[in-house]
Amino acid sequence: MKKVCIFLAPGFEEVEALTPVDLLRRAGAEVTVVSIGEERVVTGSHQIPVTADAVFDEMDFSEQDLFILPGGQPGTNNLKACGKLRELLAKAGGKGKLLAAICAAPTVFGDMGLLKGRKATCYPSCEDGLTGAEYLTDRVVTDGNITTSRGVGTAIPFGLSLIEQLFGKEKSEEIRKSIIYGH
Repeated sequence: MKKVCIFLAPGFEEVEALTPVDLLRRAGAEVTVVSIGEERVVTGSHQIPVTADAVFDEMDFSEQDLFILPGGQPGTNNLKACGKLRELLAKAGGKGKLLAAICAAPTVFGDMGLLKGRKATCYPSCEDGLTGAEYLTDRVVTDGNITTSRGVGTAIPFGLSLIEQLFGKEKSEEIRKSIIYGH
């Protein structure tokens, strides 16, 4: 069983968070939605409250395969300001675990120095936050163990890319067809 965590901070972008959760669960991943705060209910940037499965301090992250950051504002800034999350991401990335972020959230990785010498993408106008990265405009960019994506409109290909990385191309294609995405 592949284990995935996605982190919610107040002001997260709802589509960017819930699309990967939905697609990864369809593929068979055990996805845990984690609030970085003390409350399970986290309100997104469009005032949609979402109930997380757990709060950060309740979690044991040792067996997770993939860590995902949704974008949105002020969600991205709240993720960036969370020291315990940054520490976790640095350790996980150092162990080669998969890290993924979409929209403005790749700037968290940039701020941490994780993108130096890598290719990455993000929401247009956030490029300056990809410190040390080669900026691309592809919908989804994977370089080593880090995957980045551009925004709400790329949430489905982002999720499908993460499925492919965890389960293989055949499973990603199966999910793509089941949701009638693309051709």
